[in-house]
Amino acid sequence: MFKINNLTLPDVGFGTYKVDEQEIILNAIKSGYIYFDTASFYGNENILAKAISQSGLKRSDFIIASKLWRDEMGYDNAIQAVNKSLNNLNIDYIDIYFIHWPSQDDKLNIDTWRGLEACHKSGKIKALGLSNFLPHHTEPLLKNILTRFGILPAIAQLEFHPGYTQECAVRYFSEHNMLVQAWSPLGRGRVVNDELILSLANKYHVSPQQICLKFALQKGVMPLAKSSSPERMRENLDLNNFKLSHEDMLRIDTMPPLGWSGLHPDRERVNI
Repeated sequence: MFKINNLTLPDVGFGTYKVDEQEIILNAIKSGYIYFDTASFYGNENILAKAISQSGLKRSDFIIASKLWRDEMGYDNAIQAVNKSLNNLNIDYIDIYFIHWPSQDDKLNIDTWRGLEACHKSGKIKALGLSNFLPHHTEPLLKNILTRFGILPAIAQLEFHPGYTQECAVRYFSEHNMLVQAWSPLGRGRVVNDELILSLANKYHVSPQQICLKFALQKGVMPLAKSSSPERMRENLDLNNFKLSHEDMLRIDTMPPLGWSGLHPDRERVNI
């Protein structure tokens, strides 16, 4: 488990990008997931809300994260985005709320953050985070926050998986006391067929997906897994019965680049 602010987070969260069926989320809840990551851009906050309502569990049993999109940035827009997400999710507060992508305009990032701080102070958000920010986007924001004693980010989301570990960024955020979360921890399915990952799965008698998720955890990174299969959902949570050796961690750390999504905050999207 991971601790941020007054929240205790599980080892693995459930990512909802492109999840448009309520049944998938209900199956994830039945499989044991309590952390759900959504975003205004995903267009499925209302689907998550309905699934949680139908689960029969209490709001306090879940940790819900969402994000504002690029066109929702700015002080007033950020506040409106939070209110819209609260309405879509049919809840009184959001556990963690992120800026989804950084702007190249530092002032816009700062103004957006100030809007999220206002929502945090009013109790609408429990913790704040940055998604897809790199150190050079984050540094001006942190300097501004510290000069006015604002609220520091607690989590940084990055694309992270074997073959694309963004070591500089992970180290930077860890040094600044932010929990790193991994989106696409399986490299959008491309990494699980790599010969090294397959050989390690055979060695440890687990699935290639479990190797990727365990690698993240042993690096101190919280993976956000996604699957539509209930069996795979349960398997992705079953990570406590094995540990990757130091040598095998080094093998994964030094494997060739693999599985990058083609997304980067400073570049045009690359079609892989």
